[in-house]
Amino acid sequence: MILNHLNLAVSDVQKAKQFLEKYFGLDSEGKPGNDHIAFLRDENGIVLTLSNFNQGAEVKYPDTFHIGFIQESPERVNEINQRLKADGFEVDPPQKFHGSWTFYFLAPGGFVIEVLS
Repeated sequence: MILNHLNLAVSDVQKAKQFLEKYFGLDSEGKPGNDHIAFLRDENGIVLTLSNFNQGAEVKYPDTFHIGFIQESPERVNEINQRLKADGFEVDPPQKFHGSWTFYFLAPGGFVIEVLS
Protein backbone atom coordinates (compact mmCIF):
# COMPACT_ATOMS: atom_id res chain seq x y z
CA MET A 1 0.00 0.00 0.00
CA ILE A 2 1.24 3.50 -0.81
CA LEU A 3 0.03 6.65 0.90
CA ASN A 4 -1.26 8.81 -1.95
CA HIS A 5 -2.38 12.04 -0.33
CA LEU A 6 -3.18 13.81 2.88
CA ASN A 7 -5.51 16.79 3.26
CA LEU A 8 -4.82 19.51 5.81
CA ALA A 9 -7.53 21.99 6.68
CA VAL A 10 -5.80 25.36 6.99
CA SER A 11 -6.91 28.88 7.78
CA ASP A 12 -5.07 30.41 4.80
CA VAL A 13 -4.39 28.14 1.83
CA GLN A 14 -2.02 30.47 -0.01
CA LYS A 15 0.11 31.38 3.04
CA ALA A 16 0.43 27.71 4.01
CA LYS A 17 1.30 26.74 0.42
CA GLN A 18 3.97 29.42 0.04
CA PHE A 19 5.46 28.53 3.43
CA LEU A 20 5.71 24.80 2.65
CA GLU A 21 7.25 25.52 -0.74
CA LYS A 22 9.84 27.91 0.70
CA TYR A 23 10.97 26.00 3.79
CA PHE A 24 10.32 22.35 2.93
CA GLY A 25 10.66 22.22 -0.84
CA LEU A 26 7.16 20.99 -1.58
CA ASP A 27 6.21 21.61 -5.21
CA SER A 28 2.93 22.93 -6.57
CA GLU A 29 4.10 21.96 -10.08
CA GLY A 30 3.20 25.43 -11.33
CA LYS A 31 -0.42 25.14 -10.24
CA PRO A 32 -1.19 28.09 -7.97
CA GLY A 33 -4.38 26.75 -6.45
CA ASN A 34 -6.79 29.25 -4.95
CA ASP A 35 -8.13 30.34 -1.57
CA HIS A 36 -10.11 27.09 -1.23
CA ILE A 37 -7.61 24.41 -2.25
CA ALA A 38 -4.01 23.85 -3.34
CA PHE A 39 -1.97 20.75 -4.08
CA LEU A 40 1.68 20.19 -3.21
CA ARG A 41 3.88 17.19 -3.95
CA ASP A 42 7.01 15.95 -2.18
CA GLU A 43 9.98 14.23 -3.81
CA ASN A 44 8.45 10.82 -3.03
CA GLY A 45 5.22 11.64 -4.87
CA ILE A 46 2.97 12.11 -1.85
CA VAL A 47 0.39 14.84 -2.44
CA LEU A 48 -0.39 17.24 0.39
CA THR A 49 -3.69 18.99 -0.18
CA LEU A 50 -4.35 22.25 1.65
CA SER A 51 -7.99 23.22 1.94
CA ASN A 52 -10.29 25.81 3.43
CA PHE A 53 -13.66 25.09 1.84
CA ASN A 54 -15.74 26.89 4.46
CA GLN A 55 -13.40 29.93 4.58
CA GLY A 56 -12.81 29.44 8.31
CA ALA A 57 -10.50 31.94 10.00
CA GLU A 58 -8.93 29.24 12.17
CA VAL A 59 -8.55 25.48 12.32
CA LYS A 60 -8.63 23.24 15.36
CA TYR A 61 -6.62 20.06 15.53
CA PRO A 62 -6.17 17.83 18.59
CA ASP A 63 -3.28 18.95 20.81
CA THR A 64 -0.85 16.30 19.63
CA PHE A 65 -1.63 16.55 15.89
CA HIS A 66 1.30 17.55 13.70
CA ILE A 67 3.08 16.76 10.45
CA GLY A 68 6.77 15.87 10.45
CA PHE A 69 9.61 16.59 8.06
CA ILE A 70 12.57 14.25 8.60
CA GLN A 71 15.95 15.77 7.77
CA GLU A 72 19.20 14.03 6.87
CA SER A 73 21.13 15.36 9.88
CA PRO A 74 20.89 17.33 13.13
CA GLU A 75 22.81 20.11 11.38
CA ARG A 76 20.04 20.42 8.81
CA VAL A 77 17.45 20.62 11.62
CA ASN A 78 19.52 23.44 13.15
CA GLU A 79 19.74 25.23 9.78
CA ILE A 80 15.98 25.16 9.29
CA ASN A 81 15.44 26.33 12.87
CA GLN A 82 17.82 29.28 12.38
CA ARG A 83 16.29 30.21 9.03
CA LEU A 84 12.80 30.26 10.53
CA LYS A 85 14.03 32.41 13.45
CA ALA A 86 15.81 34.82 11.09
CA ASP A 87 12.58 35.17 9.11
CA GLY A 88 10.62 36.07 12.26
CA PHE A 89 8.94 32.79 13.18
CA GLU A 90 8.62 31.82 16.84
CA VAL A 91 10.55 28.57 17.18
CA ASP A 92 12.21 27.03 20.20
CA PRO A 93 15.73 25.66 19.77
CA PRO A 94 15.96 22.01 18.73
CA GLN A 95 16.38 19.46 21.49
CA LYS A 96 16.77 15.74 22.01
CA PHE A 97 13.26 14.28 22.32
CA HIS A 98 11.85 10.78 21.68
CA GLY A 99 15.22 9.71 20.27
CA SER A 100 15.37 12.53 17.71
CA TRP A 101 16.93 15.97 17.37
CA THR A 102 13.74 17.96 16.92
CA PHE A 103 11.61 21.05 17.31
CA TYR A 104 7.92 21.84 16.84
CA PHE A 105 6.27 25.09 15.79
CA LEU A 106 2.97 26.52 14.59
CA ALA A 107 3.03 27.05 10.82
CA PRO A 108 1.09 29.61 8.81
CA GLY A 109 -2.33 28.11 8.25
CA GLY A 110 -2.75 26.90 11.83
CA PHE A 111 -1.11 23.46 12.00
CA VAL A 112 1.94 22.22 13.89
CA ILE A 113 5.11 21.03 12.15
CA GLU A 114 7.88 18.88 13.62
CA VAL A 115 11.34 19.09 12.07
CA LEU A 116 13.55 16.18 13.14
CA SER A 117 16.49 13.97 12.38
